Amino acid sequence: MQHPLRCRCGTVQGFVENPLRANRCVCYCKDCQAFARYLGSESQTLDARGGSDVTQVLPKYVTFSQGVDSLACIRLTDKGMIRWYAACCKTPIGNTLENFKISFIGLLHDCLETVPLQDSFGPVRSYVNTHGAYGEPKPKSAGVATTLWWALTTIGKARVNGDYKLTPFFRVDTGKAIAQPHVLSADELATAMRQPAH
Repeated sequence: MQHPLRCRCGTVQGFVENPLRANRCVCYCKDCQAFARYLGSESQTLDARGGSDVTQVLPKYVTFSQGVDSLACIRLTDKGMIRWYAACCKTPIGNTLENFKISFIGLLHDCLETVPLQDSFGPVRSYVNTHGAYGEPKPKSAGVATTLWWALTTIGKARVNGDYKLTPFFRVDTGKAIAQPHVLSADELATAMRQPAH
């Protein structure tokens, strides 16, 4: 089974294989919110409480059929996650760590919604980093153990069997991302981190 992946304008297209092996969660962290703000997609990417619907998969299950040259990425800080998007239309794609040997990408729902997410990936299994949610009271954390178990077993297995080497986001021979991450300036970061009044 394959789930289609595309940016809003259709320049970047591909698919995700084995979607039932994914872990789907909603993340309320301020960094995910800042990424959406930086791209100008806060109203499309975040829910009413500032949550991002994230589908975590092994990069080996992601294939781009066109538009790879349009992939770009940022880092909020020089030690932050690498946050991928389509430069053509600013569609968020997903988040990886700098070290590709820790093998996962958290795909944002924006690039997956040509087919209902639940039909392919199942329901949301966890709600994480809820302290960053907009408003009070904060949503309750749930399913954190499920996400940790997925990470330990799936990412750990990929490290052992070598599946971490199968990734469209990094050059395995050098360990570098296929696009040079833009590290946000202090002003860019301050603007991106500025939450709207709620």
